[in-house]
Amino acid sequence: MLGIHSPKTTTALTEVPVAKSKADFILINGKAVVYEIKTELDNFERLETQINDYYKAFNYVSVVTAEVNSHAIEKILSDTPVGVYLLTNRNTISQRKKPVEYNASLEFNTMFKILRKSEYESILLTYYGYLPNVSQFKYYSECKKMFGEVDILDAYRLFITELKKRNRIDIDLYAKVPYELKFLMYFCDLKKAQYNKLENFLDSKFGG
Repeated sequence: MLGIHSPKTTTALTEVPVAKSKADFILINGKAVVYEIKTELDNFERLETQINDYYKAFNYVSVVTAEVNSHAIEKILSDTPVGVYLLTNRNTISQRKKPVEYNASLEFNTMFKILRKSEYESILLTYYGYLPNVSQFKYYSECKKMFGEVDILDAYRLFITELKKRNRIDIDLYAKVPYELKFLMYFCDLKKAQYNKLENFLDSKFGG
């Protein structure tokens, strides 16, 4: 996100439950891409299940793995729309196979479960112009029903629009965070006062 994209235009999400799997990392800018991370110590036993789950809510999926796994992963994913990225021995990320858009497996139910209440309400207001007028007991199921009646690609576009609004950060304050702490700070949802405390702490001189 920091090397190729920008926090101004890109949203990153991590550890997002998708069906029965959990997406390691998702980058959202013009499109949303799920990145499944497999280290050199991991095996690929659950990979097919994870990929199938991700395609229920996202139309681009990639696997990031160590260079030592290159032949195995490229063989497994050769005839699929899944992208392949390798962490090289020089600590760079190399794209070996570009992910291809795949919409056939998108599911309303899986997408809806990822959304927070304010997010699916925003989608319904955008699409219909109103929210269901039912009891609180029926409210969730009625919202889910209305979402399921939207064209699937329109629903997906609105779904991604809402997810991109997550992890809003103060770009100017975030720019002052040392590179080594940027990943941690990005997902901490810090307020301005907390950024200031961090900056003061890092500027402090310690004896020893």
